[in-house]
Amino acid sequence: MKIIIFGANDIGFLIANEFYTDNDITVIDEEKNKVDAFNKLDVGFISGNASNIEILKHAGIKDTDVFIACNDSDELNIVACLTVKRLSKAKTLCFVRKEEYKSSLGIATNAECNCDFYIDDVIWPEELLTQEIFRIITVAKALDVEYFADGRARLLEYKVPKYSPLVKTQVKNCEFPKDTLIVGITREGELFIPNGETTLLENDKVIFMGLSHSLNLLAGKFFHEKEFVKYVTIIGGGSVGLKLAKTLENLRLKLKIIEKDEERCNYLSEELNNALVINGDGTDLELLNEEDIASSDVVVSVTNNDEKNLLCSLLLKHLGTARVISRVSKDTNIALFEQVGIDIAISSKTASLNEIKNNIKDTNIGILATVEQGQGEVLNIELPETFKEIKLMDLKLPAKAILGIVQRNNRIIIPNGTTQIMSGDNIIIFTTSTNAPIIKKFFGE
Repeated sequence: MKIIIFGANDIGFLIANEFYTDNDITVIDEEKNKVDAFNKLDVGFISGNASNIEILKHAGIKDTDVFIACNDSDELNIVACLTVKRLSKAKTLCFVRKEEYKSSLGIATNAECNCDFYIDDVIWPEELLTQEIFRIITVAKALDVEYFADGRARLLEYKVPKYSPLVKTQVKNCEFPKDTLIVGITREGELFIPNGETTLLENDKVIFMGLSHSLNLLAGKFFHEKEFVKYVTIIGGGSVGLKLAKTLENLRLKLKIIEKDEERCNYLSEELNNALVINGDGTDLELLNEEDIASSDVVVSVTNNDEKNLLCSLLLKHLGTARVISRVSKDTNIALFEQVGIDIAISSKTASLNEIKNNIKDTNIGILATVEQGQGEVLNIELPETFKEIKLMDLKLPAKAILGIVQRNNRIIIPNGTTQIMSGDNIIIFTTSTNAPIIKKFFGE
């Protein structure tokens, strides 16, 4: 595919780095905005503004398949995407940082009137981050949560605790509930695909796929005693904190939100119905003790400052908080946060990259999700009419991967070796990012 990226910033680099090996990538931006990391990529670069018609023509917009606008200016991104729609048939993906743009452009995209002056997908990174945090919060002890098949199937990731019966047990002897599969393990920072002989160890991060009800049984048996989260505290009342709080209020949780700015606290109090708004600093140890924040089932630190989020999270882990989720602005800091004991570190840029992957699809294969900072991929594959029916045990994949879910019409199947897959099936496969291109090629031929 030919892809044009408007924005040579950090998110532009993440997108280019993900797609440049298999696609023709051109980046448009002012030279002064170009981050140094682009110099190591084999991509074209045009200095200029993508809202300029001549610049777009010079970049070859008429032959472009996908146009991604991720410049730091919302207005320039919007104008560029609308201009592209006038010049070509390229799919347009537009990044915005203001919620009002997301709302108004979404209405325009879905308008009932016939119009070719629209944007295909509007991406608000903070909304994606909020959605990811919400999914994780609602499943006790989970490190990652993804939903498939309208929520009837899921992916859940857990860390194996010290005194778990799973420690030093081979996978084949774990007696997991029916309709659940272990598809991946991260050990000492490296993700791999297990088999029946693999022995689970303390602190392994284990990824499961299966029917939602069966995964609830598995979680209750091995990872937590109670199914529901009841007490949540949010540190940071910005756009992410507010949107997350509004979403959580619908679950009737006991919710607290700590915000340092008094004027912002007044606004939060007006916007929220059932949350306790506290004017204070999340790094104030005395405040954390007075409000008994450590007793929360989950604390989420979502200020726009990595250093503050790290300090808040470390203080809360020291006080004994069961689970701490921290927002990270710089993707390079994710590993650092987890190394010092923060349970979950999440970046809006990573969430945005996943959204881009889901949107760019030119074959029968799509990417539903990525895990462990891109080390693993969940692939959705539509088996074509030419696919010959075969038992799973007889399917010789060219690289390590686990077929976790088969969706056949309205039926969801968690397969075993005797399960037959056939044309028309949607199959969901878990594999490493290294093996993903091999698996895609195998099913894409």
